[in-house]
Amino acid sequence: MVKKFARFLVIGGAGFIGSHFVHRLLHNDNEVVVLDDLSSGNFEFISNFINNKNFKLIHDDVLNWKNYAKDLGGIDTILHLASNADISAAISDPTLDFFKGTLLTQSAAEIARTLKIQKFLYASGSGVYGDYGNTVLYESAQELKPISPYGASKLSGEAILRAYSYMFDIQVICFRFGNVVGANQTHGVGYDFVNQLRNLPQELKVLGDGSQEKPYIHVSDVVNAVLFANNLEGIGFETFNVATTDYLKVSEIAKLAIDIVGIPQSKISISYQPKDRGWKGDVPVVRLDSSKIRQLGWSNKFSSRVAMNMALKSLWENPSVNLQKN
Repeated sequence: MVKKFARFLVIGGAGFIGSHFVHRLLHNDNEVVVLDDLSSGNFEFISNFINNKNFKLIHDDVLNWKNYAKDLGGIDTILHLASNADISAAISDPTLDFFKGTLLTQSAAEIARTLKIQKFLYASGSGVYGDYGNTVLYESAQELKPISPYGASKLSGEAILRAYSYMFDIQVICFRFGNVVGANQTHGVGYDFVNQLRNLPQELKVLGDGSQEKPYIHVSDVVNAVLFANNLEGIGFETFNVATTDYLKVSEIAKLAIDIVGIPQSKISISYQPKDRGWKGDVPVVRLDSSKIRQLGWSNKFSSRVAMNMALKSLWENPSVNLQKN
């Protein structure tokens, strides 16, 4: 009999990133409890695991966790990935990120405190920094000045977890990811481009002037980074940037998407907007320094370009999965 390595609670485990963690954790003989209300997650992403004896799905809101606390006994580690997936939605509903972000993180922290779970892994993001242009962003060097409700909710989550870590001796690691791409992706610039080209292959409309430039990291590299950090000893509260060392412009992604769908560039009209970002609150240029976690032994396998190309290919070839949630 294979001894189980650990028992994980994956909050948001039916989502894009969460489903990849569930697959890896089960493959490594861990026990996994997924907590997801499926409001932005997709049951299809985890349906293959339903009959796995090491897997359990709780289809409910994190806020209701006391109703099923008995199902969370023996959890070693919380992996909290749930949040509002549509960052631009704050334009019309700025409260969304509080209810789908900050409040959920508070509830997740309470799960850890009440059930005495000693490890907590939190998916934060580069949005906590704000808009620093071409300035390289280090975990402790810059003042954190988010410019979107999404970034503010992630920073609020970090603050809550820092306090819980100190007060209740919980080991917390916050991960500030670059733009994550890959199979099961349900949003993002590459996702939008593929959808457009599928529906109207003669024209591609770009939000902004195409000069936006960020690191794009493949979801498999994200999974590797988080599980690598989870094995580190002596962690109280820690933050890590997790990103590639190269960047992609939106104009480059547009050309990659056109190549993936197999339409000659000459037959597609690409239209740009005369502004440097897609919407107010978007950060057009991100420069994340990830040397802190690299010095401990992690490195990404795929560059931004390769990661994006892999993601676009998956989006194009698997429309029934990737387009089920819009």
